[in-house]
Amino acid sequence: MKTVAIIQARMGSTRLPGKILIDLMGKTVLQHVIERVQQAKSIDEIVIATTTLDQDDAVVEEAIKCGVKYFRGSEADVLARYYFAAKANSADVVVRITSDCPLIDPLVTDNIVNFFKNENIYDIVTNASSDLGTRTYPRGLDTEVFSFDVLEKAYKQAEKQYQREHVTPYIYENSTQVYYYKYIVDYSMYRWTLDTEEDFALIKEIYSHLYRGTHNFYLLDIINVFNDHPELIGINQHIEQKKLIAN
Repeated sequence: MKTVAIIQARMGSTRLPGKILIDLMGKTVLQHVIERVQQAKSIDEIVIATTTLDQDDAVVEEAIKCGVKYFRGSEADVLARYYFAAKANSADVVVRITSDCPLIDPLVTDNIVNFFKNENIYDIVTNASSDLGTRTYPRGLDTEVFSFDVLEKAYKQAEKQYQREHVTPYIYENSTQVYYYKYIVDYSMYRWTLDTEEDFALIKEIYSHLYRGTHNFYLLDIINVFNDHPELIGINQHIEQKKLIAN
């Protein structure tokens, strides 16, 4: 059973264009994401899923530099891009991670992937719900795990535009076997993803406290930084996550 982490990545971010190739402590944001995901023992392969646009040639170059595979597909139909990336790489289990999460925690990812495999009854196991009532992990540690068969069904049956522009809405809306993976403490008030300049300012602060050339810091290490420096939470506390618009 092959487990493939597919990291969707493109240069055309609306709020912070080119954010995934911004320099962060001497490496690009995307390289940090890749290096952190590479620590996950449950993942057999990493694939960067980008678009066929010329501007995303730079994403391909970065994937090659980092020694991981890439797949190029539709910019607008992200579900199709994801599906064909999984199919081209013979994925049995798909782990969805986005490229704007340079604090992604491989320990958390391993826990979610292993839970999905061991239980073997869920269509999707996630800590990344848009429903705040089901979230306990900081935004930026988002991991969704589902089988290739479930992804294929979504690809073939999703008809609404927003279901094609995103990977998993159809799965959430049409499955009774969704498991929301929760931590023992609710840390959902923290925002560790990269969408804005304020987000980047916070991530730089976290890296300045913990990164010394090696990715040896994880969820609780970052929480300890916040406990010691509570003023950090105010840097991007006012930023709202972009809403999924159903149409």
